[in-house]
Amino acid sequence: MRDNAIKPKRKTNMKKRKTNMKIPLASLAVTIAVSLEAAVPSHSTLISHRGESLDAPENTLPAYRTAVERGFGFECDVYLSKDGRVFTFHDTNLRRTTNGANTNACADVTWDEVSRLDVGSWGKWKDSRFAGTRPALLEEVLELARDGRFIYVEVKPGPEIVPYIKAVFAKQTNATPKNTLFIAFGEETCAALKAAMPEYKVYWLTGGYRGRGKDAVPIKANAIISTLKRIGADGVDCRYHPDFTTPEFIDTIKKAGFEFHAWTVDDLSETIEVFRRGADSVTTNCAKKQLDAWNTAELMIRAQ
Repeated sequence: MRDNAIKPKRKTNMKKRKTNMKIPLASLAVTIAVSLEAAVPSHSTLISHRGESLDAPENTLPAYRTAVERGFGFECDVYLSKDGRVFTFHDTNLRRTTNGANTNACADVTWDEVSRLDVGSWGKWKDSRFAGTRPALLEEVLELARDGRFIYVEVKPGPEIVPYIKAVFAKQTNATPKNTLFIAFGEETCAALKAAMPEYKVYWLTGGYRGRGKDAVPIKANAIISTLKRIGADGVDCRYHPDFTTPEFIDTIKKAGFEFHAWTVDDLSETIEVFRRGADSVTTNCAKKQLDAWNTAELMIRAQ
């Protein structure tokens, strides 16, 4: 996920990301007390961002499989190749996670070119067991679908990719509306997905701001509701901002009949707070570490 309109800019270099597993016990105690009404960190509410990207290269089958093996749903990003194949990649061009081996835009290469790229040797993954890993095809990703957890398919291009996605889904039976959904920043893309595959949930992605730089202002809840109604989306997947993603903000959206999901939160104390405020799920780069820390602290609280 990335929204160029938000501020501050979100870093995409995975090795620079830091996680905080310290839990404020007072906050945790309150969360446990209201857990019958609010979601809490769990296998079904924590979504592995680009797979378990802390422990395997982002947007690769090893990262997705690790998420599934650990019991989590996961998010993946997809593009359309020049010859009509839907494959996983985050950035608009291929430079970053291929160590510059290919600098073309994702839309300007064939699947044959993509399939020969190594996306398992960049950054901290240099000389790792993931060397030689290639991007994945959407059909390979969908083989990992499991009921009880969701694959969040983030659609990066515009509506032109939708017929190709629909064709991939039509050739398989594993991924269903019970375990797969779509997210996209593009409003037209969301509308096209919902029109073509109405049985699947579609969430509109937003960084929470309108405009850029000094001109950026927080989006009001009513503006989000208006957008969701216009494009036919089932909910919003919003970047969490402690200052304005308030309980009232989330409650307004949910009372209008829409779901509210948050991205990308790696600090467990913030994750706990997001759930307390009413989020339905939280996307994170460290789902297992957050859940392990939550479970440990919860046991400590209950033992007191």
